[in-house]
Formats: sequence, structure tokens, C-alpha cells
Amino acid sequence: MTTETLPARTDVNPAYCWDLSSLFPNDQAWETEFKKLEEQIAVFETYRGRLAESATVLAEALAFDSDFDRRAERIGTYAFLKTTEDQGDSHSQGMKMRFQNLAVRAGQAASFMRPELLSVDEGRMSQLMDDETLSLYRLQLERLLRYRPHTLSDSEERLLAMQGEMASAASNAFRQLNDADLRFGEIEDHHGRKIELSHATFGQLLISPDRKVRRKAFHQYYQQFSQHENTLAATLGGNIQRDVYYARARNYESSLQSSLFPDNVPVDVYDNLIAAVRDSLPNVHHYLDVRRRKMGIDKIHHYDTYVPILSDIKKHHSWEEAVAVILESLAPLGSEYLGVLEEGLRGRWSDRYPNRGKQSGAFSCGTFDADPYILMNFKEEVLNDVFTLTHEAGHSMHSWHSARHQPFEYYNYTIFVAEVASTFNEQLLTDHLLKHATDDNERAYLINNELDGIRATVVRQTMFAEFEKITHEMAEAGEPLTVKAFRSVYRELLDAYFGPDFVVDEELERECFRIPHFYRAFYVYKYATGLSAAVALSRRVLEGGPQELDDYLQFLSGGCSKDPLDLLRDAGVDMTSPEPVATTLKRFKTLTEELDSLI
Repeated sequence: MTTETLPARTDVNPAYCWDLSSLFPNDQAWETEFKKLEEQIAVFETYRGRLAESATVLAEALAFDSDFDRRAERIGTYAFLKTTEDQGDSHSQGMKMRFQNLAVRAGQAASFMRPELLSVDEGRMSQLMDDETLSLYRLQLERLLRYRPHTLSDSEERLLAMQGEMASAASNAFRQLNDADLRFGEIEDHHGRKIELSHATFGQLLISPDRKVRRKAFHQYYQQFSQHENTLAATLGGNIQRDVYYARARNYESSLQSSLFPDNVPVDVYDNLIAAVRDSLPNVHHYLDVRRRKMGIDKIHHYDTYVPILSDIKKHHSWEEAVAVILESLAPLGSEYLGVLEEGLRGRWSDRYPNRGKQSGAFSCGTFDADPYILMNFKEEVLNDVFTLTHEAGHSMHSWHSARHQPFEYYNYTIFVAEVASTFNEQLLTDHLLKHATDDNERAYLINNELDGIRATVVRQTMFAEFEKITHEMAEAGEPLTVKAFRSVYRELLDAYFGPDFVVDEELERECFRIPHFYRAFYVYKYATGLSAAVALSRRVLEGGPQELDDYLQFLSGGCSKDPLDLLRDAGVDMTSPEPVATTLKRFKTLTEELDSLI
């Protein structure tokens, strides 16, 4: 038996690889620009103590800082993308490390600017900002000045800055234990092959058509978390205490408010999300029962919720066929959008196929001055890779529109809206494929795929968000965060979100100890709000006319020129209202009923 091996990077057809020349034509050109930028670091010092001198001096300083960031973006992106081509290439790794060192030194050199601006007398700052010379930077300065009530004295800020490494101790300990020390042993898959059980293979085993394999993988995997639950509770509790400490030190009302402050998102948005999902949990329970019945099992467990109900659907797409169906699905977005995207996907935006040493997964990497590149590891027999490609294309076209309609200072959109454009594209692809499904089974497969996507992105992430809110409130109230406390809170959430007819295995109570996102608190809710906004906007464009399309394209072009909620509101969706989430969950209910009738 021969073993299929991946080609070396040098053996891949260049036509299937991205062309990074919009960043730099070659490594030597990168080296030349790197050295030029390195020499510019010293210029920051010439502005120290002078930012309030005049509007002209401040504008010059901000322009220099912006130009430095713009050039650094190109240098850093090129080095990063080169490392993803072959992670064993030491030259590329060296370029990336050199850039990281440069970025640290530049950050240190520019570190005086923020505190110096925040220390300027309010009257003097208002006078400076009224000068037309600073018109480009007015929004940037207004956003910075919002932090004035949460900025401390120089000596206090210095003490907080000195705590940086110490403050990350809990998350570092978790990563070392979770990523390096935990060993899960071996397991036999449904082909009879012995494979190492790991974080990566656990997800693959949960979609095995063999229920015995799924069950064994689940229990064997969580056995390790059971054996280390006291350590994991200590690291998670320590991280939550850190969040509470910094929120209090900076005069925020709560750690949740502190986290939402940068995006100017009110706490009501977070609470509305939880309330809307809670109201729709009976529909989630109905779907889980449909899944149970269609899978032909008496009791449904967590390890039964990831495998497709119909796992024998076979679809094949070459790269060109995938691009064709994606472009057909995105036709409602107009000729300019399609023309730019077609040129990029049929041309050299994308690094298409796996090769030895290439980074796994997929991503989009957009910059202000270059093409918005896409890394793929495309497999022609995997339908999900077509969805992944249109998802990353959505990110890339978001970057393309924003870079062409905003100045550099305001082109880079925030995480809060980042997943809207990508999941919007997935919605249009699903709509297109459903319209062209050849039989009930294919339609049922596509509906099942969308239902699982909504459940994973909206329902599951909201459960995580509610867990974060409850545990942080416990810490703020002085309640101990013990193993028992964590498991008790999580068990109540599991029972509520999965319903009375779902078997919650005891091991699942320990899931809260293995979620890396909990070490970046109050982040996961953005997945749920992003998909909800995308569903609402996709329905609006598909069912609307030229105005609805123009509203959406204006959103893609907005960058960060407005706060995220304002960008979405202008596009036609108000995320301060529970309606977008409710609309998504109403679609979930409708699709569940159709799936039940199809199979």
C-alpha cells in the first residue's frame, strides 16, 4: 500500500499559489523597506513633550505615526504570509521574528503618545481639535479621549503596566497544561485505525458515523479534564479575578462594561442576546429531538450533536467549480463585487491547496495597500471547503471595500463586525444551494448544515457568554470560584440550553475548564451577534432592492469610520434590539420544521 504524501512547497504549481507582489516583489525588496522603517523609529522621540505645542505639530506627529503603521502593516503581513507557506522555512521565520522585534521597539518608542495626549488639559485639547489641520484625526482623538475617566496617574499607570507578565500567568498556565501537558492516549476510529486522541482529532472523532467511536472519544477525552479539574478551576478563577481587578482599577462599573467599552457597546446588547436565545430554547430542544429521532437513537448525548444526520451525501467541486458556484450565489451583490472577487479567486489572491509544512485551516488577510489574500487547504471532495472559501472571500471583500473607501486611519474594521461579511456570504451560498438541490436528501443535508451552524454559533456561544457573565458577577460579589461552583453553574446552563430530554453526561460539566476563549473574557458573544446580523442583512438584501444592496455595500466600505453598532444600524440592522437574534432563531425554527418533514 502506498502512502499519499503532500508535495513540497517548491513542487506546487505557482498558478495555485498566491502572488505576494502587491506587498513586495521579493524578499530583497522587503529587506530594503525593513531597514528604512527601522531607521524611522528614532523619529518618534522628536515629538515627545511637544504634542500639545500646536495643532500643526500634533498633526505631524499623528501623520508620522499613521504612516509608520501603514508601512509596518505591509512588512509584517508579508513576513507572516511567507511563514504560512512552509512553517519549517527558517528564513521566513527569521523575517517574522525580526519584524516582531521591530514592532516591539517601535511600540516602546511611541508609548509616550497616548498618556501625553490624555494628560493635555481638556480646554487645550478642545482648542487643538477645533483646528482644521486635525480634521482627519478628530475621530481618532475623540475615541482616545473617551478613555480619560479610565486612565490613572502616571505612577499608577506605570504600576499597572509592570503587572503585564504577572497578569497573564493564569492564562499561560492553562495553555501549557491544555496544549502541552495533557495526553489523551490513542483511540481506534471507524476505519479500525489507531490514532492519537488530541484536541484536533477529538473534533474529527465527534463526526464519526460510528456512535461507539464518538462515545469512547468523548469519555476518554474528558477523563483528562476530570483528573486536572482543581488546577483548571484555579487557572480559570485566577483569570476571572484578573479581569475584575483591572476593571475596578480603571473605574469601570463591572468587568463586562470594561470589555464592551472599546466598541462603545452598551451592556443591554449583551443581555438582549442572552434573553433572546433563552426565549427560543424550546426550538433548540425541538431540533435536538428531531436529530435524535432521525438518527434512530433512544437518548441523545452531546457526542451525538456534531455528526451530520445524513452523512452519505457526496459532492465534488474542483477549485474552478467552487468559484463558479460561489459567484453564482453572490450575484445579488452586483457586478463590481463579482468582478473584483472573480479576478481575485481565479487569479492569485488565494493559496489554494495543502503542501508539506503549510499552515492548516484557512484565513483571510487584508491590508490597506495590497490584495486581500486568502489561505486555503482546499479539498475537492469536502463541501464544507466551498463554504470556507466563500466565508474567507467575504472577509477579503470587506477589506477590499474598506481600503478603497476609507483613509488608512479608519479602514480596519473591528472584531465586532468582522464576522458579518463572511457569514453573510455563507447565507447566500446556502440559499443558492437550497434552490438548486437535486432531491430531498440533498436539501435536508444543507438544512442540517445551517441548523448546526446556527446552534454552534448563536446558541452555544451565547451559553458560553452567559457562563462568563455569571462567573464574573460571582467574583465581583466575593463568591468563591471553586471546582464545585464552576461545575454547578455550568450544569445549570447545560440543563437549560439542551433541555429536559437531553442526557447531560457528568463529564460535560467540565467542558467549562477546556474553553480557551474563557481566557479572553466577553469575546464569544461577538460570534453570536455577528451571525445574527449576517442572517438579518442577507434576508434584507435577498428580499429587497437597490437601496438594501447599497446599504450593505456601504457597510462593507465603512471600515471603522463609525462605531460598530452605528455601521450595522445604517446597513439596516439594530443590534441594540433583540430582533436580529430573534429573526435568526425564528429561521432556526422554520428550518427545523422543514428538516423534520423531509427525512
